[in-house]
This record gives sequence, structure tokens and C-alpha cells, in this order.
Amino acid sequence: MLKKIGNDVTTLKEGLDPENLAYWYQKIIHETREMAPPWLTDKINVKQDPILHMKFNIDISKRAVRYLIIIIDNNLDNMPYSTRLYFLKVQEIMSSEMDKSLV
Repeated sequence: MLKKIGNDVTTLKEGLDPENLAYWYQKIIHETREMAPPWLTDKINVKQDPILHMKFNIDISKRAVRYLIIIIDNNLDNMPYSTRLYFLKVQEIMSSEMDKSLV
């Protein structure tokens, strides 16, 4: 029982590892650039903070946000549980920011 709980905690912790998040961000940005029209590809970027390794700055055009959200949805099933929760929150934040800009 304790071994299973230990394994579960380890799996959750690894899902939020900055290297793991960086991998998923790169994968998502790459796929978003492939899906988006060519004139938007240079407006889709992400940078990892050099000091706060779990902080990522998404620099994306408003016109490309929908592609980003679609790609995150497409990849959620392949992510570890805690990574999935992280990117669901990213989607929520991006959607709320888009809603703010429409008002």
C-alpha cells in the first residue's frame, strides 16, 4: 500500500518536472506551428524563465490561440496526469485572456 502511494507521488512529481513541462511545451508549439497558417508561425513562441524553471512565457498572436488550444486538446491523453492538469490550466488562462480582449 505504501509502495503504491510512493509510486503515485513520484509519478505526479515527475509530471511537473520543469524538463518534462519544457518537452511538452516544445511539442505543443511545434505542432501548433505546423497547424497554423505560414504567416502566423513566427508569432508562436514560448520561453522558459532562466531563474524560475517552472515559469514559461507564451508569446502568441491572438489569431493563433485557437490552434494552440486545439493542439493541447490533442495531446492531453498522452500526458502524465499532473502535466495534463497543468496544460488544462494553460488552456483556461488563454481562453480567459481571449475573452478579456473581446470585451
